[in-house]
Amino acid sequence: MNDADLVGVRPFELSADGRTLKLLDQRRLPTEEVWIELVELEAVARAIEDLAVRGAPAIGCVAALGVAVVSQQLGDDPVTFRAAVAAACERLARTRPTAVNLFVALDQIRHVLDRAAPGEPVSVLREQIRSTAEAHVEHDLQACLAMGRHGAVLLPDEGGVLTHCNAGALATAGHGTALGVIRRAHAIGKRIHVYADETRPVLQGARLTAWELARDGVPVRVIADNMAGALMAQGRIKAAIVGADRIARNGDVANKIGTYTVAVLCRHHGIPLYVAAPWTTIDLDIATGSDIPIEERSADEVRNHGGRVMTPADIEVCNPAFDVTPAELVSAIITEKGVHAPSELATLGR
Repeated sequence: MNDADLVGVRPFELSADGRTLKLLDQRRLPTEEVWIELVELEAVARAIEDLAVRGAPAIGCVAALGVAVVSQQLGDDPVTFRAAVAAACERLARTRPTAVNLFVALDQIRHVLDRAAPGEPVSVLREQIRSTAEAHVEHDLQACLAMGRHGAVLLPDEGGVLTHCNAGALATAGHGTALGVIRRAHAIGKRIHVYADETRPVLQGARLTAWELARDGVPVRVIADNMAGALMAQGRIKAAIVGADRIARNGDVANKIGTYTVAVLCRHHGIPLYVAAPWTTIDLDIATGSDIPIEERSADEVRNHGGRVMTPADIEVCNPAFDVTPAELVSAIITEKGVHAPSELATLGR
């Protein structure tokens, strides 16, 4: 089996000269496939904040590539260059607080400056920043492919598999985390079909997961978020698999809001819940999920749907972007290193 056939869409691309970052605008899917070109720092930051690109691994990749693009616009004075790159990393670090991959990628860029000699020419630093960013992207792609190989054997030979949000090629450098496992399982002949939660409030499942799987020939059906329990009770869902934005040392998992609900339903119905994420998503500096910062997004994401206001204007809205699933509700965590019990993460990280 050729891994290249399982990569799926690549949601971002660095131009040959390294001066432009191209993004598939995920806000426009599935009705339009529009690519945007980014050359300035603020445009990269806003693309992350406004969900033109989303998914923890993809955010980290785009941030690293974004700094590489910004570095091409800077002058050759070493002091000014270093200060501007550091400022770019700080700005991008403020875009979204929950996904730890962002901070891992930016730390790799900062390390380029930290290890360089004081008199290192700017031309050398530019090249090292670009190669570091591209290495981060390639590592993410290879990690996703490895996760697919490790995780595919866990999925049932046939029947329904539930996923929540989008943890596919669109959310990574390619192939995907949870959807990478599904892609591989489908490719090796397992007769599975996917139930994609629509994932309110911005419908990543209905818009992105459905588009991506249908594009690659994987059977998929969209369901409203409140339908999963009924389908589990009917025996139509055999397993669930999701991605993650940050995993604590004890195995607690922060993922798109609604994942905790899926986990509770899975436990009640005796259905395994798997989490697929690259090792960069595991934050061994955070002891438990209660320490993970949870992003609160704009109330307008809930109030508005399809261009229409759906909620009275004077009603307050709560819109946390993520929730935390306790480790005891997770059957296994799949990384590029293999399949792990949540309790094993701290030991594996040593």
